Amino acid sequence: MAESTTPVILAKNVNKIFKPSGAEQVIALQNINLTVQPGEFISLIGPSGCGKSTLLRLIADLITPTSGELKINNKPPHQARLDRDYGMVFQAATLYDWRTVSKNVQLPLEIMGYPAPERRARAQQMLELVELGKFGDHYPYQLSGGMQQRVAIARALAFEPSLLLMDEPFGALDEFTRERMNMELLSIWARTRITIIFVTHSIPEAVFLSNRVVVMSPRPGRITQIVDIPLPYPRVFETREDPVFFQKVIEVREFLREAHEVEVE
Repeated sequence: MAESTTPVILAKNVNKIFKPSGAEQVIALQNINLTVQPGEFISLIGPSGCGKSTLLRLIADLITPTSGELKINNKPPHQARLDRDYGMVFQAATLYDWRTVSKNVQLPLEIMGYPAPERRARAQQMLELVELGKFGDHYPYQLSGGMQQRVAIARALAFEPSLLLMDEPFGALDEFTRERMNMELLSIWARTRITIIFVTHSIPEAVFLSNRVVVMSPRPGRITQIVDIPLPYPRVFETREDPVFFQKVIEVREFLREAHEVEVE
């Protein structure tokens, strides 16, 4: 049976202006055009304030576009949110300290009214997926930062969304832990084949993880380039030593520099 060709994300001429009628209006995003197919791993990269997180928030229906068309699984973002088409992971794990790890993962399932036995079984399944199956009875303060982020990922995947939105989830981790989390995220992606939109400031991280890297300009945020990453999967630590990896890191860096220079002019 042929796989669906309906894009998970379709953005056409999307604009976002904060305070559009006031003297202090801020054009956050301008003419965003992006199509994301099922199962892709897409990274958004650009300077601070370029609108990466704003675009993620538009997709998540946390804010609404000023103009343009945005569809998630061929639905308006609000309907996609009601249908729980996506999960979201932030830079901070945002776990509840008074709830066990398992109870944290179960939280969205509780809100959705899943029966308790199903919640527990699904939480355990997700904890096994992120290699924390033995930590369900622990509390967040007993885990390292990387482990807490894995719990946040497990929670975001608990209700089987088709899309995972990740807003700099590893930005606060040390470099070694961040590299390990990159490997673990790719392992989760390989097993679930979920579509991932990943916001990062790290060029090597974006190149290592992604099928495509979306390069954005300084505010007003525009997509200036979309760079295909032809490195094969599965990617391993040695992938970072591949000449193609270095070539793509340089390519993305040059596109970022060009976008900044155009903005300054």
